[in-house]
Amino acid sequence: MGTVSIAEDRDALSFSPGELAGALGDSVTVLPIVVAVGALTELSLARMLLGFGAFQVVWGLWYGLPVSVEPMKALAALTIGGALGADELVIAGLLAGAVLLGIGTTGSLGRIAEYVGEPVTRGVQLAVALILLRTGVGLGVGDPTLALLGVVAAGATVIAGYRRASALVVLGLGLALALAATGVPELALPSLTLTLPAPADFTAGAAEATAAQLAMTVGNAAVATALLLSQYYDADVSPDELATSMGAMNLAAVPLGALPMCHGSGGVAGKYAFGARTAGANVLLGGLYGLAALGTAAVSAFPMAVLGVVLALVAVELGRSAYGTDHLPTTLAVGALGLLTNVGVAFIVGVGWWVVRGQFGPAFSRR
Repeated sequence: MGTVSIAEDRDALSFSPGELAGALGDSVTVLPIVVAVGALTELSLARMLLGFGAFQVVWGLWYGLPVSVEPMKALAALTIGGALGADELVIAGLLAGAVLLGIGTTGSLGRIAEYVGEPVTRGVQLAVALILLRTGVGLGVGDPTLALLGVVAAGATVIAGYRRASALVVLGLGLALALAATGVPELALPSLTLTLPAPADFTAGAAEATAAQLAMTVGNAAVATALLLSQYYDADVSPDELATSMGAMNLAAVPLGALPMCHGSGGVAGKYAFGARTAGANVLLGGLYGLAALGTAAVSAFPMAVLGVVLALVAVELGRSAYGTDHLPTTLAVGALGLLTNVGVAFIVGVGWWVVRGQFGPAFSRR
């Protein structure tokens, strides 16, 4: 794709059909995971949607660009899979926010990325994908008929040439079935309450989950996002700037019930591919999330088998990105270890291996 030079006119806002389509392109990376968290945990879907809506607008206007705001997928996947409790999720989101704010404001991101290694980051992505796939299959076998209906809807979407939108289509199918069972929900403004963690919530699991999430965030949400903003929009936004904004966002939003959030290259690519060229896409998407937050009661009736198909589709997309690795054996090993033990252990072992590999090459040469 060619570069679109809009750096000199970042204050411009457009609300054209292209901006709306771009907004919906970004939602493909958000809604399936957020609805899954809302359906499978006690966390409030309405508060999570409000968090995404607010910060879509905040960062769109701050950067003057159609930046993305996505779930922290490692933390979301561990919560969906039951490995991370709601209180631990709050802790992990705050820890991630504090670390990102620290490394962003001190300009340390580049030095940290050298130690993590791209194949280790991809391995963590693969582990998260496998966890989501395992959860999705487990939900799908509960009602094979509904799961097959979801698979057919996804297959038709892929055949029509809209592979990236397949999870969103199946999500729409599930919501339609839920609405048929419950009726149209009454609109209600969700309450915002401050949730502060207790000392008992600082667990090893929360710390390990944070480490795994940061591995993904450094590569995908900071470095890769900065590169895409430069390529697509001729924008000079550094990875450290993105880390700083992600840190501030989570420290402000997570205690109010928001899901831990990050920027992400997938959301930027989705916005661009569907036609977003200004921060107007963020304003539109923020408004749509806000409206959706007013009527979320039907989520409690969301068919779990269809949700399983949604999670499987998200897992496939995440797994596809994991295979774009520089060193497949390391990525596969980290991914498998993350599935068999936990993602935090896999990350720590992977970083240790990568550092040793770097110290004792050429015996561990990539080629």
